[in-house]
Amino acid sequence: MTSFRNLAEAHRRQAEQLGPQVAVRFKRDGRYQDLSWSDYRADALACAAALVEAGIKPGDRVGLLGENRVEWMLADLGILTAGAVTVSPHSSLSARQVHFQLRDAGARFLFVSTAAQLDKVRQVRGELPTLEGVVVFDASAAGDDAASWDDFLRRGRQAMPRLADELAGREAALGLDDLATIMYTSGTTGDPKGVMLTHGNILSNAAACLVVEPLRPGDVNLAWLPLSHIYGRTVDFYERLVGGGTICLAESAETVVANLAEVQPTHLSCVPRFYEKLLAAVGSPDPAVTAAKLRAIFGPRMRFLGSGGAPLPAAIEKTLRDAGLPILPGYGLTESSPVITFNLSGRNRPYTVGVALPGVEVKIAPDGEVLSRGPHIMPGYWNNPEATAVAVRDGWLYTGDLGTLDADGFLSITGRKKELLVLSNGKKVVPPHIEGLLVADECIDQAVVCGEGKHYLTALIVPNWDNLRRAIADCGLSTEGCDSEDDLCRHPAVREVVRKRVVQRLADVAGYEQVKKFVVLPRPFTVAADEMTVSLKLRRNVVLAKYQGELDELYRE
Repeated sequence: MTSFRNLAEAHRRQAEQLGPQVAVRFKRDGRYQDLSWSDYRADALACAAALVEAGIKPGDRVGLLGENRVEWMLADLGILTAGAVTVSPHSSLSARQVHFQLRDAGARFLFVSTAAQLDKVRQVRGELPTLEGVVVFDASAAGDDAASWDDFLRRGRQAMPRLADELAGREAALGLDDLATIMYTSGTTGDPKGVMLTHGNILSNAAACLVVEPLRPGDVNLAWLPLSHIYGRTVDFYERLVGGGTICLAESAETVVANLAEVQPTHLSCVPRFYEKLLAAVGSPDPAVTAAKLRAIFGPRMRFLGSGGAPLPAAIEKTLRDAGLPILPGYGLTESSPVITFNLSGRNRPYTVGVALPGVEVKIAPDGEVLSRGPHIMPGYWNNPEATAVAVRDGWLYTGDLGTLDADGFLSITGRKKELLVLSNGKKVVPPHIEGLLVADECIDQAVVCGEGKHYLTALIVPNWDNLRRAIADCGLSTEGCDSEDDLCRHPAVREVVRKRVVQRLADVAGYEQVKKFVVLPRPFTVAADEMTVSLKLRRNVVLAKYQGELDELYRE
C-alpha cells in the first residue's frame, strides 16, 4: 500500500513532488500562515543536521514535549530524518511524569515548547543522566541550559553542506522494522508502558486509511488532537505526510469551533468528549434546531467527521447522523498504530466501529476479547518483555476490549474486560454503556457508574450546570440562596431533577442496570486533576479512589 521505506523518505519525496504547494497552515500573531512542502522539508533537514552535529546517532531517543504547533511537527520529522526515535510525553503531564518517560526511554536530547514546559524539565534535570541538550521553541525562554529553536535551526543550516551525505545515508539505512517512536500509554491503570512503533507500523496504518478514504485535491484537515498521542499523530499528521495533503493546526482544543469557521475544512478527527460538549452547548429541545446549528458549525465542506479514542455514545452518534453529518467512528489502540477498524464513507453501519482496514485481521476470542493482527501491531513495550508477552501472542494483539463481529465484518465494542462490573448477585454490567445513556441527557455532562461486588449500581454525576439550572426553573423549582456549584450539589431541587433524568435515561435497561443512588459533583473530571487521560478517556481507578468515601456512604444509607 506504500512504496516508502520510512517516514523520512515519505517526507522527502512528497516535498520533491509538491514543492511550492501548501503542506501546513498554522496561526501566528492572529493570522494563518502557510508553510510550503519545500520549506517544510528544509526546516526538518536543518533540525536533523543540528541533531547530528550535537552527536545524536541512529536509534538514539529524543524527547519532544509540547503542545501542537508547527515546530513540534518539524522537530519530529527532524528526529526521524536523523534516524533517531521520538519520545513524546503529553504536554499536560507533571514534571515527575515527564521524568518517568524520559528516564525510562534514556532520552539523549529534548525539545520543549514553552517556558512552562522547560520548567518541568529543570525540576528533574538532575535525575536524567542521559540528557545532554535541550532546545526550546519559544525564544524568550532560552537560556544557558536551553538553546532557542531558531538558533538550533541556524546551526543545522550551517552544517548541512557537510552533513547532506550523512543524512542521505541515514535515510537509506532506515527500514520498515526500525523504531520510529516510543509512545507511552495513557496509564488508565498502573504506570504507563512505552509502546514501540516502527516506521512500518505507522506507514502501513496511514497508507491503509488512505486506501479506503483517499484524499482529494483541495482537501484540508483541521488538526487539534494532541500530536503526542498516536490518534492525532497518525490520522492527522502522518496521513497527510503519506498522502500529500494539507494539515491546518487548530490554535488549541478550546478554539476548534472558531477555527472550523475560519478554515472550513473537509476532515476533522475528534474524541467523543468533543461531541458531548458541543451538543451540550448547542442542543435544543427541537431536533431540527440542533441539526441546523451543528451543520453550521462544521461547515459546508465537511465530508469526514472521525471519532475514536473512546466509545462514542449511541445517542451522540444518532444526533450527528440525524443532522446529516458524516460521522464515521473507528477503533484502535496505541499498540496498533492506532487504527484497527473504522466506518467508511461508502460502507458504514450505525453504532459500530466499522470494518478492518486492508491488511488488518480482527477476530473475537472465546471470552469475547477483541484480537488484531497485521503490520500495524507494535513489536512490544520498551524495556518490558513481560508486558509484551501478555499483550502480543502469536502475532495477535490482545486489546483488552470486549466486542462482537457481525456477518459483514462490522465490529462493535461492548466494553473493557477490566471495566466489567460483577454485582453481588452475579449479574454483569458494562459501565460505558450505562454512562453513554446518561451523558446523552442535556443536563448530564459526565457520569461514572460503579458497583463492583455490590447489590445495586451507584454513580458519580457531573451536571451541565447551565442546562440543569434551566431545567430546574422549567420545573417551577428554586435554588435561591445557592451561590456556587458546591452549594447546588446538595440542594434538593438539583437532586430531584437529576434523579428524574437518570430514571428517564435508563428506562429501557434491565433492573440490575438501573442506577439507584448517585453523588452530584460540582466540577468536571479533568486531565489536570489526573482523572482523565490526554485522549480524554476516564481514569476510572483514579476517580473511584478519589470519591471512595462518598460512594461507600451511598451503600451505608
